[in-house]
Order: sequence, then structure tokens, then C-alpha cells
Amino acid sequence: MSEREVRTFCRVCEPACGLLATVREGRLEKLLPDREHPVTRGFACNKGLAGVEIHRDPDRLDFPLRRAGDGRAERVTWDGAIDGVAGALRALIAEHGPNALAMYVGNPSAFNTLAGPAIGAFGAQLGTKRNFSSGTQDCANKFAGSEAVFGSSTIHPIPDLAHTDFVLVFGANPRVSHGSFISIADPARVLRNARTRGAKVYFVNPREIESAEPGETILIRPDTDLYFMAALLCELDRLNALDLETLRARGAHVAELHAFVARYPAERAAQVTGVPADVVRRLAREMAAARGASVHMSTGVNMGRQGTLAYWLLHMLSFATGNLDRRGGNILSVGFYPAAKAGRREFDRSFADTEFGRLRRGSLPGNLLADAILAGENPVRALIVVSGNPLLSIGGESRMREALAKLDLLVCIDLYKNATGEYAHWLLPATDMFERADVNITGLGLQHEPWIQWSDAVVEPRGERREEWWIFARLAQALGLKSPLDAGPAPDLWGRIDHMLHARGHSLDELRASGQPLAFEPLTPGKFFAEQLQTGDGKVDCCPPAFADALERAERIFLELEREGLERLKLITRRDPYMHNSWYANVPAMKRGDRDRNRLYVHPADARARGLADRAKVRIWNGHGELALEIAYDAGLMRGVVALTHGWGNRGSSGMSVAARTPGVNANALLPIGADSFEPLSSQAFMTGIPVEVAAL
Repeated sequence: MSEREVRTFCRVCEPACGLLATVREGRLEKLLPDREHPVTRGFACNKGLAGVEIHRDPDRLDFPLRRAGDGRAERVTWDGAIDGVAGALRALIAEHGPNALAMYVGNPSAFNTLAGPAIGAFGAQLGTKRNFSSGTQDCANKFAGSEAVFGSSTIHPIPDLAHTDFVLVFGANPRVSHGSFISIADPARVLRNARTRGAKVYFVNPREIESAEPGETILIRPDTDLYFMAALLCELDRLNALDLETLRARGAHVAELHAFVARYPAERAAQVTGVPADVVRRLAREMAAARGASVHMSTGVNMGRQGTLAYWLLHMLSFATGNLDRRGGNILSVGFYPAAKAGRREFDRSFADTEFGRLRRGSLPGNLLADAILAGENPVRALIVVSGNPLLSIGGESRMREALAKLDLLVCIDLYKNATGEYAHWLLPATDMFERADVNITGLGLQHEPWIQWSDAVVEPRGERREEWWIFARLAQALGLKSPLDAGPAPDLWGRIDHMLHARGHSLDELRASGQPLAFEPLTPGKFFAEQLQTGDGKVDCCPPAFADALERAERIFLELEREGLERLKLITRRDPYMHNSWYANVPAMKRGDRDRNRLYVHPADARARGLADRAKVRIWNGHGELALEIAYDAGLMRGVVALTHGWGNRGSSGMSVAARTPGVNANALLPIGADSFEPLSSQAFMTGIPVEVAAL
């Protein structure tokens, strides 16, 4: 019996933890953490190790499928599938134009180096401008915010956790989700080391989270972080703790920043954030006293109504206090490619007039996908979904079902026939992370310890699974477009990565030959303002003029929240170590015991005020939807906040048997969709701090 160990890495989330795969007789049998990895050092979470279960899942798509006239899925050849999809696209575009086609790209594509360029090239050649992605449900605000402040969407200075004395983390739970926009393996260990050194670590969150030590969580009302940040800057200004020399020399529109934060002193902000003014003052004093203070923000804030403004003020908390590009503060991470120039663009030129109004260029808001399909004039008639599940990941499930059912052509390229795939005319099986070669590109510019690794395919693809680049290359050929396969059946697709590596004095051949992860020098401050900042005038924009409407909107939202009061029940998403979006919903080990459903977490006092016992059946509703489910008491929640894990709601998903037996409910059914459901600056969806009502069922 032949058995071998193959060194590879995980592609579930940003840290890309090193793994050792046991391959027996050509089959992937086991995954273990790579204890010799120079950066991840033997850490891997349960989700990464469960990748072997997804690889071997009998529910996986192994062959192309076509929906037959009676609704059944029938197996076809790849030639038949490519010709069928290409023929349908050709006819629809010939009759209705290229915008009859839309694309939706899901989160896993970000962890697949070859997929994104292939999808983009295909859509560009066809001429469609209706491109949607899960990024507008995740982090679109951060690209917009950094572009406005630093001149490039690729600049995201991260906390120097190895040296910081004070770190303030907004809307993140790294013990569970392992970080976003900071790529770091075993963040709990790194934070524990920082505490041991004496660093003060605070989490700003609507619930006591798993990452925090006792007393470290600053409880805040959801969707109000912007006002807390403004109050903190206002208090730092009052303490004369802002670095006025740095602001004068390296900042633009500084007076406008002062004017905005002055609107929200600690006492006024407390009326909507629920954070007492004395807590803000204490944090300001501690931050001012730290030799190096750092800040970080994640999806819990991104998904509010003002994620871009919040990210702007996060950058200001670092820059205005002199902690940007400073040891122990926030430092730009440069990995295997210095990428700041790649994202350079003037923010006020990043918008265009579209059929939906003036929107940021790039991916359209996912919240408009159903509207685009159901439009009275020039509707989307064909949709290609790649590694995504918009039915469950976008708000407004009932309207999305109506939209998907109306499509003339729905093509899903995925691992599973998921909830969206139930409506598909064609299902095309994709390879998983262990069936393709790759590099860990996702953490580029975000790594706490920069490194790169090449991984060959660990095993051959099962059945007839194919890589996304190959599927789009075949479709391009069938449509008479340019295709990588024009050069032959095995084109070299890695020239871009080789070019990027050469910028650091290395090559892809070297990386492949070594079989080892390549670690770079630790984060080093001192180059940001001279080499990395990309604004036209060479200054940090402390209050971009293009934010003017958004700043007035911020005051309107504040007044709305003030009128609403602190008692209004608000819904947030709760991260779960046993769920990863919707594509981990079919792993039996993740659904054992009482993990067979998602529950609504409620503070005991809020529950008792409504006559609800622990594990009571309730209905939760608002103007967007209604759900029936079970509650669970959680005394760690802030009063007036309820929490529900997303990624569930697979009732009727015949292609995922475990998920269908343990469907839970779709949290996103309670979210707004349409024209007013996303942030104008970034197209980021409004997904947290959602007003709801809860009562006994």
C-alpha cells in the first residue's frame, strides 16, 4: 500500500494555515497541522482540518448535470455541458445584449489564485457590466475607505501585535473567525502573548466574545461604532493627545476631521452607542499613554450602514495619534509583492452612473441582484454563479427565490448543488483546494508574518471535477473568444505570480522546487509615507471631500438612533466555530448534538421581559421577513441585542443531505434588500444592527 505525506495549506480563510495531507493509494485520507511550518507553527482550526470531509463528501458534484424537462438533474459530458451553456448564452446575448448576463462570485474564489482572473476575463470579453460578488456582503467598505484616505484600495495597515502596548479591536472575534484583514495563525496565542507582555487588549462588540479576557469587552450597540470612534478621537483631541506635527506635515483636510469628531463628544455619543462617557475617556487616556497603540476592525462593523466611514475613522485613530507606521502601532505588511500601487485610484473618480443610480465602480451591490433579474426593462436573463450561494447569503430570500425561478439560464459552478443550485439549469463540478495547485495569495498585504507557499494538487480531482479557470477557458473557446487553451491543453497560467515574486528577488520555479514555505522579514515601520502612500499630494486625506454627503447622512442616522433609544431590539450575526458561511453546512461532525440548528441568542433579561424561557419557540420578524426558531439565553449579550448565526436555512436543499436534515433558519431573510439597503460609498450591504421584534410563537 503506497502512502505519502504532502505539504499544503488551507484555503478556508486568510491565515492559510500549513497542513500535512496523508495520501493513501491516491486518496486523501487525513489532514494534520504542519508543525514544521515557519509561520503557522502547527496551528490549524477544526474548519481547516474538516476539509478532508468536504473533499470526500458523497454529496459533492462529481459530474456535469443538466436539468431535464421533468426537473430531474441528468448527467452529461463536459463537451455537452460546454456546448449547451455556450449555445444558450450566445442566443440570449444575440437577442438581448451582453447585459442580459450577470455574474455572481462567492467568497471561496478569493482563495483560488487562478479563478478570479479567469472569471474577469470571460465577463469582460462578453461585455457584461452586471457583475456581483459576495464582497458587498463582506468587506467592500474597506477597499473604498483605504482608497479615499491613502489613495489605494490595497493599503490596510495592520496592528503590530508583536510589539503593541494597546490594541482596540472593533467587530471581530479572532478566536472563532481567525481574523479578517489581518492574516494571522492562532490569533488567540498571539493576543495571549501580547497580554503577557503587559499590553492592554480591548474588544468593542455587542456581546462578550470568546476572544476577550474578563473585563476586556467594551459592549456597544450594533451599527454605532462610527460614533464611538468619533468620541474617542474627540476625547484624544481634548487631551491634546493628537500628533499635531504629523497632522500638519502629512495630513490633508485636518480641520474638517476636527469638525466632524467634535460633533460627537463622549456624552453625546453615549446616547446611541450605550458606551458610558467615562469608558471613552479611560480608553483615550490609555491609548495616549501607550508607547505603541494599534487598532483593527472587522466584519461586525463592515456590515453596518456606515462601514466606510468607520474604516476612515479607524485609520484616523492610528494616523492622528502618531501610531501609523510606528513600532507597536499599525504597519503596512508587504508580502511577496509590494502591492500598494496596484490599487491606486482617485476616490472621487471611482463612481459611475448606472441603471441603479450612482454607484462605486466594480462589483454591483449584491442586494440589487434580485431587482436586476425582476426588472421590467432589460432584465438579467442569464446568471453564472461561481462558488457562491446568493439565495442564502443575500438578504430577501423570498424575493431571491422569485428571481432565480424567472431566469432563462442559471449556471452554478460549485462543489455542491446548494440552495441556489436547486434552481440551476446547469451544475458544473469544481475542484476543491486539494485538487488544484495554488499559492496563498489572499493574505497578501495583510500578513502579520509575511510568507508564501506553493502547493501542487495533493490528489487528482475526483470524478470529472474541473478547475474554474478551465471551465471558463472552455466556454470562451466555444463562444469564439480568446482562451488560455488556445495555446494548448496545458497553458502556463502562473506568469503573473512569477512576475510578482521577481519584485522580491525570487521566482516561482524556486518556490516550486523548494517545496517549503518562504518567509520574509518581519513587519518593519519607516517606509509608509515615503514609499507606500499613494495619494496625489502625498498626504493622508483626513476627511475626503467625497465623504460630504455621507457625513451629513451620519448625523441623520445619529438622530434616528437617538430617537429610537437604547431599548430597541437589534439583530446581529453570531460567528460560530462550527459553521463557515453556507459551504460547511454539510459536514456531519459540525452538526452533532445540539449543533443541529441555529438558535436565536437573547439576553435572559430581554427574554424574561417578553415571557420567554430558555429554549422557548419564538417568532422573530420585521418588515423584511419572519422566522420561527428556538432561543437560547446568553448573558454575554448587551441588553437589547439578539444574535443569530448565518449560513443556515437549507430546508429543501436536496443536493446537501446533511444540511437538509439540519436546515436551521436563514438569518438573512430578515435583512433589507433593494435601493436603500447598502452604503452609498462602497455598495456594502446593511447586515447588522437590524431592527426586529421577538415574541412567543
